[in-house]
Amino acid sequence: MHLDLKELTHLAPIFRELLKGFHISRRDPELYSQLSSLQDVYRSLFKALGFELVCDTRGFYYFVPELAAAQVNKTAQRLSLFTFILVEHLADQGRDPIAVLDGGSLGRDELPALLDKYRDLFVQAEVQTQEELEEKILRRMTQLGFTAEDNGIYRFLAPMHRFLDVCLSVQQDRDLAASLHSALPLPVPMLAGDDSDEGDDTADEQALALAIAQERQEFDA
Repeated sequence: MHLDLKELTHLAPIFRELLKGFHISRRDPELYSQLSSLQDVYRSLFKALGFELVCDTRGFYYFVPELAAAQVNKTAQRLSLFTFILVEHLADQGRDPIAVLDGGSLGRDELPALLDKYRDLFVQAEVQTQEELEEKILRRMTQLGFTAEDNGIYRFLAPMHRFLDVCLSVQQDRDLAASLHSALPLPVPMLAGDDSDEGDDTADEQALALAIAQERQEFDA
């Protein structure tokens, strides 16, 4: 396939965000639009550079981690545990978990009761205060494109299906409540990137520069 790099006007930000583990969805209209219109081109380009671009039909894109980086990390464990807790909590309230996690929202004012109700489970994830819950879980979910936060309201975006799919799969095999009150680790999706809260911007920039140099050498020759 012939690649015209001039077409890829958003290559740098797309690569940078995907490399960090971010999930690009319709909430990022410019990046999402270009990925959608040039999906095969981007997939071929990233494959040549050693990255696998996943295009989920529900409206989001992400990188699959390399095998060496695909081991379950703390971030993935925490996000998975939080999703399992939310499913049970919402069901207990008579709310439809799927409806909430598929485009619905959760208010910051709901967090204290949630933390108190499932304190023993949150302790497993090294979360004991509301500040830690927001910093280690909800903030990371926002950074990775699973949620969007606005004035204390966390809205769940399409990439949340990655964790919701795991919950639904587990429900088919055994009672969710029983699985929740077992010890970690829970089944989790593989997330690209590392466990740091801020990430390594310098390393990202270096990787981006190297990748662009490689692609220009291979496809502009």
